[in-house]
Amino acid sequence: MLRKVRILIASLFFFLLTLLFLDFTGTLHAWLGWMAEVQLIPAILAVNAGVLIVLILLTFIFGRLYCSVICPLGIFQDLISSISGVRKGKKNRFRYSRAKSWLRYGVLGLFVIALFAGISSIVSLLDPYAAYGRIASGMFAPLYRWGNNLLAMAAESIGSYAFYSTEVWMKNWITFGVAALTLFIIGLLAWRHGRTYCNTICPVGTTLGLLSKVSIFKPVFNTDKCNSCGLCARNCKSACMDVKSHQVDYSRCVTCFNCIDKCKTGGIKYVPTIPGKINKRQTTGSEAKISDNSNATKDLSRRNLLTLLGTIALSGLAKAQEKHVDGGLATIEDKKIPDRKTSVLPPGASAAQNMKAHCTACQLCVSACPNDVLRPSSRLETFMQPEMSFERGYCRPECVECSQVCPAGAIKPITPADKTAVSIGQAIWIKDNCVVNTDEVQCTNCERHCPTGAITLVSRDPQYSDSLRIPVVDKELCIGCGACENLCPARPFSAIYVEGYIRHHAV
Repeated sequence: MLRKVRILIASLFFFLLTLLFLDFTGTLHAWLGWMAEVQLIPAILAVNAGVLIVLILLTFIFGRLYCSVICPLGIFQDLISSISGVRKGKKNRFRYSRAKSWLRYGVLGLFVIALFAGISSIVSLLDPYAAYGRIASGMFAPLYRWGNNLLAMAAESIGSYAFYSTEVWMKNWITFGVAALTLFIIGLLAWRHGRTYCNTICPVGTTLGLLSKVSIFKPVFNTDKCNSCGLCARNCKSACMDVKSHQVDYSRCVTCFNCIDKCKTGGIKYVPTIPGKINKRQTTGSEAKISDNSNATKDLSRRNLLTLLGTIALSGLAKAQEKHVDGGLATIEDKKIPDRKTSVLPPGASAAQNMKAHCTACQLCVSACPNDVLRPSSRLETFMQPEMSFERGYCRPECVECSQVCPAGAIKPITPADKTAVSIGQAIWIKDNCVVNTDEVQCTNCERHCPTGAITLVSRDPQYSDSLRIPVVDKELCIGCGACENLCPARPFSAIYVEGYIRHHAV
């Protein structure tokens, strides 16, 4: 029964969280955005004390239930492992193995050092939520959009416009490659060995494993009823059940209840225990006789709890609309990205340092952007974190979608009024690219489409009354929205582009 309830809740959570990354209409984020906020690493980076307390209490009471019910990458591994188990002769395929502690704690140490040192690329690669986010947005989202476009074509053929087509394009091939490689490695491990990745690499799993050693509810052996058949161990995807010694490695147990569901004799139960005490006691009736844990587990229980709480606290302190394009313009797909000295970051990011310190590169904001402005960075120092480019759209003043979905505090929530009062960059005019100079024709696109009136056209040759006019940018009014760059007809590079600010400022 416990296993069925866990699978039901986990499946619902996984399905809805995946939809959060696939939705391009922006309708689901208001309802499901909290699912991203309850992930452990984003909660640490956002210093979300409420979420951290709930997750700690959840693990302290029930064990690593987070890994089985909340973490999307963990649930995804269960899905792959279940499909693999359907194959003939592959049921009951797991077996107990010793923990690879040197690898687990080595990766956790690397992760903590990267977190404190601000090496965001390592943090992003190791965060399980961000890893699944990249898989969903980079590999699943295009398939979802193609399916939507097929429905739109079919609906239009019968006179219905319930669906509308959306553009499908690869925002960053490097990030796609990282997502594909992650999917291959984790998928292969899950297909063959279940939760190997969670219990050897994942820093979240290792961290919660420290706390789960002293959790209140645990699966324990009832040695009076256990006949040592090994059925529980052969169904333990975490490989943490030692039938010979009747011991469970609780640091690796993900509280999936597979062992309890498969046991035919009642030889293992999920019961409350007393943390920090010797786990060998006589029981009567329906109670379980709990076997003796190792001396290391007894002595380290309190120290592990303090270590976990200290690590989370210090980490927290350290990281304390549909798209419409104006008609009559040339297609913009052939535009090339200008060589910006400073990346343009979305309003709400405040500064490059804030983005670097908090972003997990989960790609949720990239997926949510309705204007095709955000895409993952290829720069090493901000690898896979979002930055803005305006070849396919511009950052419309009324849109604040990205600020509403970020779970880690890298892009803080803002209103449209806040957005228009902040400058994220400055438009730079390149006279040698402007069609006024190259083609000797008058163009007014940048002036007409600037939402703040920051661009004014002045005579190129003041001594002539019929002189062609060229743009002049008022730095005090420009907010860096990119409308001028996006709508500039010059090819392959725009005659006007936005240079980002390291720190955003009010206008």
